[in-house]
Amino acid sequence: MLFSRLRGPRALRLLLLWLLLLAAWEAGSGQLHYSISEEAKHGTFVGRIAQDLGLELAELVPRLFRVASKDRGDLLEVNLQNGILFVNSRIDREALCGRSAECSIHLEVIVDRPLQVFHVDVKVKDINDNPPVFKGSEQRIFIPENRQPGSRFPLEGAADADIGSNSLLIYTLSHTDYFSLKVETTDELSKSLSLELRKSLDREETPELRLLLTATDGGKPELEGTVQLQITVLDVNDNAPLFDQAVYRAQLVESTVNGTLVTTLNASDADEGVNGEVVFSFGNDVSPDIQEKFKVDSISGEIRVIGDLDYEKIKSYEIQVKAVDKGTPPMSNHCKVLVKVLDINDNTPELEVTSLSLPIKEDAPLSTVIALIKVSDLDSGVNGQVTCSLAPHVPFKLMSTFKNYYSLVLDRALDRETTADYKVVVTARDGGSPSLWATASVSVEVADVNDNAPTFAQPEYTVFVKENNPPGAHIFTVLAMDADAQENALVSYSLVERRVGERSLSSFVSVHAESGKVFALQPLDHEELELLQFQVSARDAGVPSLGSNVTLQVFVLDENDNAPSLLGPQGGSAVSELVSRTVGAGHVVTKVRAVDADSGYNAWLSYELQPSTGGARSPFRVGLYTGEVSITRALDEADAPRQRLLVLVKDHGEPALTATATVLVSLVESGQIQKASLPVLTGAVGSQASLMDVNVYLIIAICAVSSLLVLTLLLYTALRCSATPTDGACAPGKPVLVCSSAVGSWSYSQQRRQRVCSGEGPPKTDLMAFSPGLSPGLNISERSEQPEGNSDLSGNVSPNLSYDFKFCLDLTSLFKSFQ
Repeated sequence: MLFSRLRGPRALRLLLLWLLLLAAWEAGSGQLHYSISEEAKHGTFVGRIAQDLGLELAELVPRLFRVASKDRGDLLEVNLQNGILFVNSRIDREALCGRSAECSIHLEVIVDRPLQVFHVDVKVKDINDNPPVFKGSEQRIFIPENRQPGSRFPLEGAADADIGSNSLLIYTLSHTDYFSLKVETTDELSKSLSLELRKSLDREETPELRLLLTATDGGKPELEGTVQLQITVLDVNDNAPLFDQAVYRAQLVESTVNGTLVTTLNASDADEGVNGEVVFSFGNDVSPDIQEKFKVDSISGEIRVIGDLDYEKIKSYEIQVKAVDKGTPPMSNHCKVLVKVLDINDNTPELEVTSLSLPIKEDAPLSTVIALIKVSDLDSGVNGQVTCSLAPHVPFKLMSTFKNYYSLVLDRALDRETTADYKVVVTARDGGSPSLWATASVSVEVADVNDNAPTFAQPEYTVFVKENNPPGAHIFTVLAMDADAQENALVSYSLVERRVGERSLSSFVSVHAESGKVFALQPLDHEELELLQFQVSARDAGVPSLGSNVTLQVFVLDENDNAPSLLGPQGGSAVSELVSRTVGAGHVVTKVRAVDADSGYNAWLSYELQPSTGGARSPFRVGLYTGEVSITRALDEADAPRQRLLVLVKDHGEPALTATATVLVSLVESGQIQKASLPVLTGAVGSQASLMDVNVYLIIAICAVSSLLVLTLLLYTALRCSATPTDGACAPGKPVLVCSSAVGSWSYSQQRRQRVCSGEGPPKTDLMAFSPGLSPGLNISERSEQPEGNSDLSGNVSPNLSYDFKFCLDLTSLFKSFQ
């Protein structure tokens, strides 16, 4: 009653005090108390029971000493010989008393004669022979993975059959970051165990945990018991799909065909069931260009090519792919697919030309930079490595200045007059296989410098001008070519002034400064000036100015502007002649003499006898070219005693000019002519003598002139042979005087040697003379006569002349004859 009201440590103290008082009382009443630890071995000494009961050892057998026990009396036995109480068999306190705090074996010792009954109480002391024991070897605990930290989950504790400190249990939990062990103890209740969640669970990371719970008692030695805690984490859709790679890498050549597999994605979801079923798709931020080039299979995760790839446009693609599970709510994850496009040699090199020094002067120094050339190739690697070269045979070269940059520089001297511009072809070739190439043209214009003087086609020109030209007439055009360009080739002309006789050259001719036209400022007279030789200068407009000269030989051609002039008495009045009637045919009555100041055909005279009045046939004739008046037949009485002959002297000009000579012929008998001739004899002899003197002087003069001519020709030939030959087929010669035959009135003839160009082969120097032959209209008798008139030695070939030359004597053969 009292103990029921008391609780806690106070009640325990009172109970112990009561037990001590009871033991003292029992000791006083003859009850023995022994103690022994459980599990003692057989024969273990408990106590000297006989001695303690005051019995003699010898009396034990006779008095029938025996030990009786209510429960388990066989556990203890008494040795009757020595009166010792010993352990007879194994004592298990837990089997005897369970979890009772007090456990004793009660013995009744009976002795007969006299009968005595003794009570012996053997206390069985507990030893720590029982470990803590859990109900099972494993405890299964199911926890959802979304439980919050701090949640508690109860556990079943262990039981220890021992008592006291041997049954005081201490629990420990194997190490884990997720749980801690919580033990709650009260005075009235046993310990309660629980697991407290310290860290959020992740089924996908740790689907289950296996922990070891250990219970250790307080005995000496300590005993322990364990139990396995099998913690299963229940799934919720808290995991997004997880790719096996954060970045997938693939390489494709840019010529990859459609349908080619790029890569296969692999994504797993740690969740279970529909929470772990994954669907693939492109991310929302994937550009349309990627969607046009690639597609992804939503189930298998295969990415394939569906469009054309071009390395030069896009070298790589970064594709974001999304994996979404089918949980509620669905969860997703992303990965990246990096597709690298590999280059093939599908792009030709490109050239960009930047001109710097164009046009370039022809005297530019070597290594002058003309242009910069930039080359590029959209390909990569060796496919984009470009080398440049130039077309051959150009005076330039390429110099590499920097990566993919070249300089086009001058390598050889330039000459604009040889090549005015160059089309430089630059070839760029890449290192691919097969190699691709491209070309670019650089037009290099060579700028002119004044390094060429004006030049004439010939050093000397021969010009033929008819006399009596109108003032200011254009007689020739000089043309000088300058190989330079622009102002360096702008040629101006001027006369090289000199004196022509008493007058200046500029009073005769002028030259137009720009056109080079040469004008005759006044009418020219062949009879006064046959040859006008001068120089024209041509100079360009360059700085400094360059120039050259050309020689013009202007031959004044004769025109028929002079009528024949009669010599002697015929020039003033009629000539009277006496002719005997007895003379025969062919008798020369007289000779009409005439000269013409012109030359050539214009001075070639012919004589005609004008028919007499009445139409009667005249017995006289006149030589066509000799002018000799002769009798054609025998005279008779029918012929008039006085004949008036009218001789027409005509040149061969166009138009022909004429003069008329009158010859009065008196027909007399032979006796009369002798008388008439006496008074005149003395005068005739005198005139004949004077004529002979004149002829002698003329012959001497002709011979002197001929000798001088031969000497001049020989000297000229020697100089020509020693000098370098002139270019071209028309090198003009200089005019000289030559001797003509003495046919006709030679003293008034003009003799010249002129250079004749045929246009084919070298020029020929010919001695031209008029044939004394008659025209085809004359009869045979007239052809036998000697022609008389002016002869013209001319090599003039001009479209304005229509002279009918009858024969040509090669001057070369004439030179040989003189040698």
